[in-house]
Amino acid sequence: MLLTEMLPVLADELEQLLKKSREPELAAQVPQLTVVDRCRCGDDFCASFYTEPKPEGTYGPRHRCMELEPAEGMLTLDVVAGTIAHVEVLYRDEIRKKLIAAFP
Repeated sequence: MLLTEMLPVLADELEQLLKKSREPELAAQVPQLTVVDRCRCGDDFCASFYTEPKPEGTYGPRHRCMELEPAEGMLTLDVVAGTIAHVEVLYRDEIRKKLIAAFP
């Protein structure tokens, strides 16, 4: 499911934060991002999700972690070879509820 359909407010927020962070190439990816699964760590504050299949181990040497500054909660991206692979969202209960409903 497209992020823009599932979580349109978050998608817009993510795109704006990436533009503000001078990451136009990543911002341009947001409209096409697909949510493939949610994080299954079990933490009640985690609303993270994958936009690429979860790797078997680490993301490898072409991985970078990018912290953004949302108005609410925490938002960190895992970018692999220039592609957004994972969106870590913490302390955003409304997003967590939607992810659990879509990916039980």
